Amino acid sequence: MRARNLVVGLLVACVAIQFVPVPRDNPPVESEVPATAAVRSILRTSCYDCHSNETRWPWYAYVAPVSWLVANDVHDAREHMNFSTWARYDARKQAKHLEEAWEEIDEGEMPLFYYVWLHPEAELSPSDRSALRGWTRAGRHD
Repeated sequence: MRARNLVVGLLVACVAIQFVPVPRDNPPVESEVPATAAVRSILRTSCYDCHSNETRWPWYAYVAPVSWLVANDVHDAREHMNFSTWARYDARKQAKHLEEAWEEIDEGEMPLFYYVWLHPEAELSPSDRSALRGWTRAGRHD
């Protein structure tokens, strides 16, 4: 009887947490990041779901508690660097973002391993990495 009550309690809790609001917004795109079509394609596939206002919210972004984690990751990533608001950054800040982006890519930190696990198409190939390296270097003016 105790196990049954525990299971029922867990089921009720799982249903109840679905009603906790989670912001899954996509504000308007203000500007496009200056990049070639090839680089922009790589960015859309591997970066935009978190670092732009063009997030494709997958089905699991609607199921709590995973939805809380996904929304938090996206909002944190946008706060750090958002390709949809690129024109808001001055030249120095843009260069800094590009430098940091390349460091994360070069060290294998981006895209995040669990994002690639769920979205294998986001894994960066050697040619993707080369294109991104050239783009970030050109934008850094170094």
